Amino acid sequence: MSIPKSGTEIRQAFLDFFAARGHKVLPSASLVPEDPTVLLTIAGMLPFKPIFLGQRPAEFPRATTSQKCIRTNDIENVGRTARHHTFFEMLGNFSFGDYFKSQAIAWAWELSTQVYGFPPERLVVSVYEEDDEAFAIWRDEIGIAPHRIQRMGAKDNFWVSGPTGPCGPCSEIYYDFTPELGDEVIDLEDDSRFLEFYNLVFMQYNRDAEGNLTPLQSKNIDTGMGLERMAQILQKKPNNYETDLIFPIVQKAAEIAGISYAKSDEATKVALKIIGDHTRAVVHMLTDGIVASNEGRGYVLRRLIRRVIRYGRLIGINKEFTPQVAEVAIALAEAAYPNVRAMERTIKVSLQREEVRFLKTLEFGERELASLMEKFGSGGEIPGVNAFILYDTYGFPLELTQEIAAEKGLTVDLEGFQAEMEKQRRRSQMAHETIDLTAQGTLGTLADHIEQTEFLGYTQPSASSVVQVLMVNGRPVQAAEAGTEVQVVLDQTPFYAESGGQIGDRGYLSGDDVLVRIEDVKKESSFFVHYGRIERGTLHPSDSVTAQIDLACRRRAQAHHTATHLLQSALKKIVDDTISQAGSLVAFDRLRFDFHCPRALTTEELQQIEDQVNTWIAEAHRAETYVLPLAEAKARGAIAMFGEKYGSEVRVLDVPGVSMELCGGTHVNNTAEIGLFKIVSESGVAAGIRRIEAVAGPAVLEYLNLRDGIVRDLSDRFKVKPEEIPDRITSLQNELKATQKQLETLKGQFALAKANELLATAESVGNFQILVAQLDGVDPNSLMTAAEQLQQKLKHGAVVLGSVPEDGKVSLVAAFSPEVNKKGLQAGKFIGAIAKRCGGGGGGRPNLAQAGGRDAHKLPDALVEAKNQLKSGLLQD
Repeated sequence: MSIPKSGTEIRQAFLDFFAARGHKVLPSASLVPEDPTVLLTIAGMLPFKPIFLGQRPAEFPRATTSQKCIRTNDIENVGRTARHHTFFEMLGNFSFGDYFKSQAIAWAWELSTQVYGFPPERLVVSVYEEDDEAFAIWRDEIGIAPHRIQRMGAKDNFWVSGPTGPCGPCSEIYYDFTPELGDEVIDLEDDSRFLEFYNLVFMQYNRDAEGNLTPLQSKNIDTGMGLERMAQILQKKPNNYETDLIFPIVQKAAEIAGISYAKSDEATKVALKIIGDHTRAVVHMLTDGIVASNEGRGYVLRRLIRRVIRYGRLIGINKEFTPQVAEVAIALAEAAYPNVRAMERTIKVSLQREEVRFLKTLEFGERELASLMEKFGSGGEIPGVNAFILYDTYGFPLELTQEIAAEKGLTVDLEGFQAEMEKQRRRSQMAHETIDLTAQGTLGTLADHIEQTEFLGYTQPSASSVVQVLMVNGRPVQAAEAGTEVQVVLDQTPFYAESGGQIGDRGYLSGDDVLVRIEDVKKESSFFVHYGRIERGTLHPSDSVTAQIDLACRRRAQAHHTATHLLQSALKKIVDDTISQAGSLVAFDRLRFDFHCPRALTTEELQQIEDQVNTWIAEAHRAETYVLPLAEAKARGAIAMFGEKYGSEVRVLDVPGVSMELCGGTHVNNTAEIGLFKIVSESGVAAGIRRIEAVAGPAVLEYLNLRDGIVRDLSDRFKVKPEEIPDRITSLQNELKATQKQLETLKGQFALAKANELLATAESVGNFQILVAQLDGVDPNSLMTAAEQLQQKLKHGAVVLGSVPEDGKVSLVAAFSPEVNKKGLQAGKFIGAIAKRCGGGGGGRPNLAQAGGRDAHKLPDALVEAKNQLKSGLLQD
């Protein structure tokens, strides 16, 4: 059997090896994790966290995956070391209470030596210093010489999920690049010689709050093999970036820049590597529905895109290029991840928009840097905090700041910059990069003592249930009286818990002289938490209650949810069949559907979509739900809903000939039950993301009644028939425009009248006349007109006027004659500098310019300064 070499072959060989040994091959989970404590999927084991915690039973005793991961806690090392990445794939095999150390070690050795062909003499292993069991398995069962089994401390070889929770020792396999150096002294910290490529975690203990370790009843195996590292070894490359997983992207970037990677200096190679790494990351993030924004995972995406752009600029790319390098990344990924190609249009449009937007931001950063250099002067030093703000806020590279500053004779405080970087790194690690496998809150603590909630709501509107947990403010209590806000966990429930965009059911819990109004239901792990208020009596744990949903609310939610599916089908049919969902809300009073689309929909398209949905409703299509294996559902063409997590079996909503989607929500049995569908609005919510809000069923009547009431009110106010309202509004708008125009004319005349009174105060400065004055109550446009006309009357002169047109705001105008310009005075630069004294800025042409400020109290001083500078400038030879 030939040794796998390409990235695709290495990935497939791993999955095939463990599939042949009884492991279920599962697809990579989304980069948007189910775990709310983590922003992004940062490890191969993260999708299995609920299983390791015992919150969810394993559907298979063994599994294997190639998991997409994103980490940004050490982003500054990307491109500078041989193997740091933001995006990487982690190959893993997992055992959920099945096999343990002996089998995991044996398979890891067999895979490494027989499948990947590593000579045993090139491999060294490490074990936790106290793990004699693992040491003995490597020595006695595998046959590794004891001196090639390194015992290491807890820092390197004991895996913990947090201060408490599942944990256990690790064993790692290292590849020796230079075995000819001998094995008398083996230093695994020497990463130029030894590369760790396979980590075996033996999850066998639970750590309590006091630090005590107790054996887990069900011991688990969690392994990770870095695909990029394996490619480096097997392809005999000096670093991960030059493997076939990334290098084609690097080459494309170099081609666009008109340079050669091989002939480039180290700084240019680093920039190219960063472009290659980050492009892979943003392509997969966009594929998984993440949208660039200024918070959360959207901020991580935007930051990576901006780093791609600015490093492109550093190597000389001064044109749009991100869609071109993204195309290469898409081509590299599509064999393993076909949905990447399906999202090609969205990816490229999103990148193009972010690139155009960021280039404008870069221009602003350049202006900020120019201002800093002027402030600190030649021979000065730009503080580290300012350089960091340029880097972090405006995306301005430190190297570019240093280069431009050096041209002006300035240096940059690198120590201060690094200090700010370290602060951000700590914030990033705390915010994004921690996997918390500890028991979360009360439910996690009680998970071993209560049964998971059984959901009956697909077929039953009510159920006889038992209170398993009663909480007030998230803490367990033994009783709660009338008037108390409570959270209740039942053994079984008809209440739908918020999921897949659909909000939770409303209803009541009733028992012996107790009544609880339920306003919302959320799912925490495998438990349904009912949020409500006790209206009568006292509730206790173990009480028997009747759980009854509000049927009217449920029917409204059903109508809106099924209408959402019809809406997506109509969008695909009428606008673009590549449209995909980017989020949704299914409420009792409305629905909201977010979707990937690079442009606004036309009025005609919206009407066609609305008509199509109503046609399907009127045709009374049956809506069927059934459970299928995930692979079969996808093979039949079922569409996966954004944000949903799927197991091996999935629930499918099928409206034959119209729509088929994977969905766990509640739906009508026939489209006719929806009644009517009405689009309320269409708008943009982010770059490349559009939103449609609509109503269906009874909510349509409420919406129309509201609109009708507004029309009647306007008709009464305008004293016209409803159909005449648009013409009446147009007439009023025209009247208002005419009035505003008259008002502006009067304001200008008033300003000129006041300004003319100032001519007598003009001062002679040599052969020039200058006029500096404050005109209160004059708007900026009128102030500029006044300044321009005063300057013309002065002829060879300069006019500077200031005003406070709004409370606390300052307006400044400068009008200079050509003769004044010849003295080196430019109105734009002059007035911009004066405005800074009022906490503002501005600029314009050499002869006429305008500025603004925020501090009206400083306007008199600013005008005095303006007069002094004019005199000084005009008297110079």
